[in-house]
Amino acid sequence: MNVKYQRDIGVQSQSQSQSQSKSKTKKVLGILLKVLAAFLIAILLFVATVYTVNKISSYSEQKRMEPYGQHVSVDGKNMNVFIQGEGEETIVLLPGFGTASPALDFKPLISELSPDYKVVVVEPFGYGLSDQTKKERSTANIVSEIHEALKSLHIDRYILMGHSISGIYSLDYVNKYADEISAYVGLDTSVPAISEQKVEASEIVPIQWYRNLGFPRLQLKMSDDPYAGLPYDEQTKEQLNILIQKNMFNPTQLNEIVSMYSNFKAAEQLTFPVDLPVLFFVQKNHPAVDNWVPEHEKLIEDSTHGELVLLEANHYLYRSHAKEIAEKFRGFMGGIQ
Repeated sequence: MNVKYQRDIGVQSQSQSQSQSKSKTKKVLGILLKVLAAFLIAILLFVATVYTVNKISSYSEQKRMEPYGQHVSVDGKNMNVFIQGEGEETIVLLPGFGTASPALDFKPLISELSPDYKVVVVEPFGYGLSDQTKKERSTANIVSEIHEALKSLHIDRYILMGHSISGIYSLDYVNKYADEISAYVGLDTSVPAISEQKVEASEIVPIQWYRNLGFPRLQLKMSDDPYAGLPYDEQTKEQLNILIQKNMFNPTQLNEIVSMYSNFKAAEQLTFPVDLPVLFFVQKNHPAVDNWVPEHEKLIEDSTHGELVLLEANHYLYRSHAKEIAEKFRGFMGGIQ
């Protein structure tokens, strides 16, 4: 009888212990679920706040955006072109990838060149105040659109000057429209041998969400001012910031990212015409690419009039070294004329 009683007590005690254990587990799970729910709600509130602030700010900035340049019709859309200076010779400036406002970003260089030259800044689709386009951002399309804009303005003889990715497009341009180009000037331009990585269309979907939810604004808010200490007045910097918010990661530029790899590959077959004067301004110490300078040297090794100028600067050397670039450029042009 005692043994049975003890056994019953043991079973009852074990049952109570299991019940208490289950109860504790449920409590822990309940707490974890509440924490998880609170965490998810916090994330949703954060995303909603970022989205709302971006929408309100974008609406406000739209009212403060100041127009510049002129619109020309290209492929049924508006392409913005900015012109300054009345010199006999014309310089056509082309931007690097993602430049929010080419006309404003090039301002220090334009100011140095425009007293002697007519400076024309073409803002490709998706840049500055130009429309966007769904058309593939192949080199062929971009080059054709830029040329159509110049043609509509009756600009048919000029010096082509490009920054960064425009170096890839320019290789195609100077061969396709060789009779219009009197010289080419590269501003730390991309080179075919140092290609961008291939990006599939599916890979840019997260970037689209990132942009649509307004996170680029937060990213820029937490970043250093790229124009600090440079020769840009406060009004220009304000407009640049507005246009950065407007254009950063827009669909046209994302399309260009997807097309970039094939554009680089196509450029591998191209060289500058031997008799075309070519002047490169290149950063002396690239932070990531050891053969940056040698690859630029290769592009002009067969040129009759080829010159490379090294600058102690970063990739945006025209912002910090505009005066030096303008002086070297004038000397170069004087030597070939």
